[in-house]
Amino acid sequence: MEQEPISVLIVDDSALMRNLIGRIVEGDPTLRVAGKAMNGRFALDKLPGLKPDIIILDLEMPEMDGITFLKERKRLGITTPVIILSSLASRSAAVTMDALSLGASDFIMKPSGSAQEDLHTVTHSLIGMIHSYGGLHRGMLAASAIARKSAPDTHPPVSPGLAHAAPRAEEKKDDHAGPIHAKGPIDIVAIGISTGGPNALREVFAALAPDYKIPTVVVQHMPAGFTNEFAKSLDRVCPQEVKEAEEGDIVKPGRILIAPGGSRHLIVEKKPLAIITHLVEQDPVNGHRPSADVLFESVAKNFGGRSMAVIMTGMGKDGAQQIGAIQRAGGVTLGQDEASSIVYGMPRVAFENGFVQKQLSLHDIAPTLCRLAKEANG
Repeated sequence: MEQEPISVLIVDDSALMRNLIGRIVEGDPTLRVAGKAMNGRFALDKLPGLKPDIIILDLEMPEMDGITFLKERKRLGITTPVIILSSLASRSAAVTMDALSLGASDFIMKPSGSAQEDLHTVTHSLIGMIHSYGGLHRGMLAASAIARKSAPDTHPPVSPGLAHAAPRAEEKKDDHAGPIHAKGPIDIVAIGISTGGPNALREVFAALAPDYKIPTVVVQHMPAGFTNEFAKSLDRVCPQEVKEAEEGDIVKPGRILIAPGGSRHLIVEKKPLAIITHLVEQDPVNGHRPSADVLFESVAKNFGGRSMAVIMTGMGKDGAQQIGAIQRAGGVTLGQDEASSIVYGMPRVAFENGFVQKQLSLHDIAPTLCRLAKEANG
């Protein structure tokens, strides 16, 4: 039987933006517009009747803005995932991070509607997010309904808000049994991540032990102007210092550096007295700048077997090639598993290439990093 299209509720005070997003959604035959609302209040009124699989939400609206809507959504126990439509401004970046902390799943830049390349990029990303988050939400609701019907007294329903905690039907089993062990000291950890990353990194970094001291560098695919606020939001929940990387930053124990979004790649260099970062202007790799592959390549070159790489949720294949350079050099390579990934793209390609030594659930990544840090460095 053919599956019903994923239904989308579009919430924006701009009729132009509602129509533009609506055309993007309706351009994919596997999606449909369930309805539109001009602010959060109208959206709340429409939710019970429309029952959308996902909500596309503007932040700045009259009567009830996006932040207030997210607070009401949380208070009412609504689990429908939300993708934020954000504009490029320093205040918007800060509010977008607030929205993620209130339970929004992800965010995307508003399309301009004028530049064809910009519109194409937004269309591709937005459709991918709708399929990932909306499809996952629908699957979790179906699983919960089956669980209630089969054993209502003994099996509580699975919360769609904890989608990564439940396995998917198509999950592939990890054929690497038992815990992984470091072969020697680890001087640096590199992480590559994309779609689903903001909330995944928030969970991982909040769960790190205070004594986790391995210098850590991260490429999270994110638009320019947002990674500074993203790093600040992570710094508030993480026992370690988290900051946006700058040219010449010191990579040191107890510090996590986030690659700035935009026009430069992040690489590391091992000097006699310190490890430092460089922001280099080169062509995009795998369609991304910064690229996880570029970071992993520099880590393998400078640290070899004294490094560890983690590739996590994300579309495409960025990082999936050069994580192999770290593995070949004798470093530790970890990947997020299918069941807990919002998009099992980057980690899937790396795993199928044979470059991931161990797949882990999102919940297990922080404990594993902490265990390996103690095991390797004492």
